[in-house]
Amino acid sequence: MPPRVFRAVLLALVLAATFSATARAQDELDGGVSYAAGQEFLESVFFPPIKHAPFSLILTAEWARPIRNGGNFTMVNARPIMRDSQGRIYMERRLLQPKGTNRPSPLSMIQLADTVARTFYQCDPKPKICELFSITGADPAPAHPELTTSAKSKDGKVYRLHEDLGKQFFAGVPVHFYRDTFTYQPGALGNDLPATSVREFRFSEDLGFNVTSIVDNPQVGRQTFTATELTTTEPDPRFFLPPEGYTIVDKRKPSAKP
Repeated sequence: MPPRVFRAVLLALVLAATFSATARAQDELDGGVSYAAGQEFLESVFFPPIKHAPFSLILTAEWARPIRNGGNFTMVNARPIMRDSQGRIYMERRLLQPKGTNRPSPLSMIQLADTVARTFYQCDPKPKICELFSITGADPAPAHPELTTSAKSKDGKVYRLHEDLGKQFFAGVPVHFYRDTFTYQPGALGNDLPATSVREFRFSEDLGFNVTSIVDNPQVGRQTFTATELTTTEPDPRFFLPPEGYTIVDKRKPSAKP
């Protein structure tokens, strides 16, 4: 697999250890924070490599963290993401910018995932270098949030209330709206007082991902992801090839090369 940043899963690590796989089918797909090379990264919506379900969209993100003396410190970005009928994914990574400054989000990385060819390109726009890695292991299983249930953790310190808020249309596609509310008793996360976190998401079964996702908890603040300019037509094939003018550096092990 390509290198992955260490994910500080925040509340999700506790959930993974305390709830069954069925009850946590949707929790670890998006939201949270990662750390790599001493930097903090916002985890985004998870886009699975599903075939025969192409799309193009602009994903907006807003991360509001409370300031001790009141108010919020808010960062935003917007970036294009595409998937073709083969399940190949094109994704840009863009830096967060302070909300209200109207600064464009600088491009930090282009990522190309092809689960048919089992290749992953990570392209840095500054030196114009694409590192090529092998994709190993099984593809991620589709999410099934309808299987999630209200439940209490094994130690009784965390309770999840799962609410099915019904079917809707969002950005022109049918979605199902869900809300999960987690209540943490003192000591569940090192907290000395009861704490609550809420996540709401509109899941598209046809596309296999959340077209909106809100994660609101006391550890990371409020993270809001929204799919905008969503279309379900086939993207231009050129997006799924390394950008012109970039040097390819093959990082695959010899046994993984064709």
